[in-house]
Amino acid sequence: MAHPAVDSDEESRISEGDYVVLKRGDVYKSVQIEKRKKVIFEKQWMFMDNSVGELYGSTFEVDSGGKLILRKPNNTEDPTDTKGAGLDNRHIVDDGKSQKLTRDDIESLKEQGLKGQEIIQQLIDNSTTFRDKTEFAQEKYIKKKKKKYESNVTVLKPTSRILAMMYHGREPGKVCHLRYDTLAQMLTIGNIHAGSKVVVFETCAGLVLGSVMERMGGHGSVIQLYPGGGPVRAGMESFGFPSHFHNTLHEFPLCKVNALLSGTLNVSEKDLDSQSNGRSDEQGSSSQVSTDRGDESSSEPQSMEVSTDPAEAKKKEDSEKLREQKAQEKRVRMEEKRKRLAAAAALLEGQNADGLVIASRFHPCPVLLGLLKFVAPSRPFVVYCQYREPLIECYTKLREQGGAVSLRLTDSWLRHYQVLPNRTHPVLLMSGGGGYLLSGITVTADAAATSGSQQKSGEPAAKRIKLDEIKSTSDSSA
Repeated sequence: MAHPAVDSDEESRISEGDYVVLKRGDVYKSVQIEKRKKVIFEKQWMFMDNSVGELYGSTFEVDSGGKLILRKPNNTEDPTDTKGAGLDNRHIVDDGKSQKLTRDDIESLKEQGLKGQEIIQQLIDNSTTFRDKTEFAQEKYIKKKKKKYESNVTVLKPTSRILAMMYHGREPGKVCHLRYDTLAQMLTIGNIHAGSKVVVFETCAGLVLGSVMERMGGHGSVIQLYPGGGPVRAGMESFGFPSHFHNTLHEFPLCKVNALLSGTLNVSEKDLDSQSNGRSDEQGSSSQVSTDRGDESSSEPQSMEVSTDPAEAKKKEDSEKLREQKAQEKRVRMEEKRKRLAAAAALLEGQNADGLVIASRFHPCPVLLGLLKFVAPSRPFVVYCQYREPLIECYTKLREQGGAVSLRLTDSWLRHYQVLPNRTHPVLLMSGGGGYLLSGITVTADAAATSGSQQKSGEPAAKRIKLDEIKSTSDSSA
């Protein structure tokens, strides 16, 4: 059966309001397309107006006024004139005197309106040692100067891989040092697919949540459990999902999980914070009313004077209307929050989730043991942690209490390779570690096996069953 293309021509083009990722070299930045909005990227400011209507993946050149100029594919070739190369670099001395152009000369070239490629050609022509370098050294020199003087930027469509690379390169602490290859393993081990019901608990700025939603494609249900007063979804919003994706997303506070499991959760009640805020507002308003009454009784002539002033009376009436409008908006927000809480609680009460994904800065053991109760049997779960010791504790607890099989504790190792003619070798700089993953499959815990494990905690369940069978056979023969 033939499936229609996922992206139409309109969806493959940049539109106003879209979230995009800017790329220059190995540096990424997520921005939203807005007209006449100044964007600063790599110490250079620009306006994204001219990118609207162009295809994703297009490369633009930034002029002196911050305007984007589309680079055609035939202009991407390197026209730099090298004029021969040396055999080796043994006679080249790096004394800082090989370049005739000074910093002031380069700045004057920029003021004259020369582009990056023209400035690089001027640097090559005024270098006394460039032609003595080998061909490989010349390419390395040109690449280094391009990174410094060329003002090209590529506009990409945000994906989980690109955003993971962006966060890991710019702010790894915000995503608990989660690397993009580890994120890919989490999505694969967790069996994230369209139509499933997945429970997600993460403190990675919404990156893991957005990756799960991207993999599900807007079909199914995602229940996000969050600590604190509200969920953090900056990374998820950078994906720029359409509205029907957000209809599959539900949220539930982590502090109410125990109440939901014990059956004491009352979704009709408002949050304690809102109640306390409401009580404080009522107390403040009542104190204000009593103060106003005291003022009226103490100074009756003044109150009569205020009441007779039409401008003052209208101002007071407008303030009352504004206060009532804010109170009405607050009630509407609280009602919407209550409905979302009830919908998420209804999804969790079934305890039939198809998967569990955990990636947080908190200790994973109590979170994992509590949230596994919402997952149906024979379903996968995966837990990420930057350190190994917390996951070892989780592994031990699960082995002791049961309810999970195929437990695996793994770590990721990634190294990039440079693949060029006669220069293929591993890249010298690499990531020190990609964190650790604990994965397994949920099963129904057997009460008999649990009671037997309490009696003989030092023996595995399979061995205990075999010993019991041997003992019963020997008793019957005797």
